[in-house]
Amino acid sequence: MAGIGPIRQDWEPVVVRKKAPTAAAKKDEKAVNAARRSGAEIETMKKYNAGTNKAASSGTSLNTKRLDDDTESLAHERVSSDLKKNLMQARLDKKLTQAQLAQMINEKPQVIQEYESGKAIPNQQIIGKLERALGTKLRGKK
Repeated sequence: MAGIGPIRQDWEPVVVRKKAPTAAAKKDEKAVNAARRSGAEIETMKKYNAGTNKAASSGTSLNTKRLDDDTESLAHERVSSDLKKNLMQARLDKKLTQAQLAQMINEKPQVIQEYESGKAIPNQQIIGKLERALGTKLRGKK
């Protein structure tokens, strides 16, 4: 234990302070009044359209005219009638239900229903799974 000197106490005072007030706490009425009493400088300003959504909806934007003039119909491509007929025929030839076919390709039965009704947006990956499961070509020439 050589080399260790005498133990000394530190009699310096330790000051523990509260955290500085947050921005929200600085803005409340109580804090502003306390700052006024202490003589601190306070700046107040009125915000224009604060708390309203007038700025976003006032006037017409530049895109409004472009949107009005746009006559192009934007719709997703749907499954072709040939594909849905081929799918239904191949599934019935294999004597499978929609649920069984869906289970074979690890998809929900609703996906098969959408493809057969023509409501589905074509996904080449799913069509490929269907072709492998049914052992027939569904898209393009047979």
